[in-house]
Amino acid sequence: MDSFFSPTANCRVRWQDLPGNGVPLVFIHGLGCASSCEYPRVVVDSAFGGRRAILLDLPGCGYSEKPQDYRYTIAEQARVVAELVAHLGLESCFLYGHSMGGSIGIEAAALLGDRVAGLVVSEPNFHPGGGFFSRQICSHSEETFIEVICQQMIAEDKSPWAGSMAVDAPWAVWRGAASLVAGNDWFMQFVNLPKPKQLIFGEDSLPDDDFSRLSALGVSTVVLPACGHSMSWENPGALAGALAAFCR
Repeated sequence: MDSFFSPTANCRVRWQDLPGNGVPLVFIHGLGCASSCEYPRVVVDSAFGGRRAILLDLPGCGYSEKPQDYRYTIAEQARVVAELVAHLGLESCFLYGHSMGGSIGIEAAALLGDRVAGLVVSEPNFHPGGGFFSRQICSHSEETFIEVICQQMIAEDKSPWAGSMAVDAPWAVWRGAASLVAGNDWFMQFVNLPKPKQLIFGEDSLPDDDFSRLSALGVSTVVLPACGHSMSWENPGALAGALAAFCR
């Protein structure tokens, strides 16, 4: 893996740069995940079309360093994404963010401005209050989550999520969840983003009010069959195809 030093996180951040054609797509993972774990299967799928892909492990996650004195807020993680794009010297890139990564992607797109060719988000956090996992995590103190709850959640979870969660720093997970619960108006930021944009949902996650609202506003929306929130594991080929179609 490649790495660079992030001034925002004060640590080394790692990513995989998978060769391919066209404007690259930067992958931003969700809470308790890591792009190095979640997206290789998507990128190698024939439906992805051989596009260059950059798989970022955010600070605190996967192969990246995990400082304990970093706040891991959505805004700070977005600045790390922008730092990586600048470090790579990318004049243009697409961004894809899933769940918490969608919220980070929305803020990163605003920071990157004209460098962003388009933004795709799948089942992002659009509003304060967090989602099921972030609320569950933040129902405990950070100390209790680190010392007890994190390992309990990993032991009880039977999905691939448990594998990436096991290598993420528990303080990074708790603080990321707390930032989601504190929230922002990411919905309107997404609506007002003056770039090509798209919202992806798994059919098992519908109906959803935000999906319906964005469809009514004329924002591009896509439904992936035979999957829910964990679409990269449940139907990686469908996600690969949707991302390739957007980038084309």
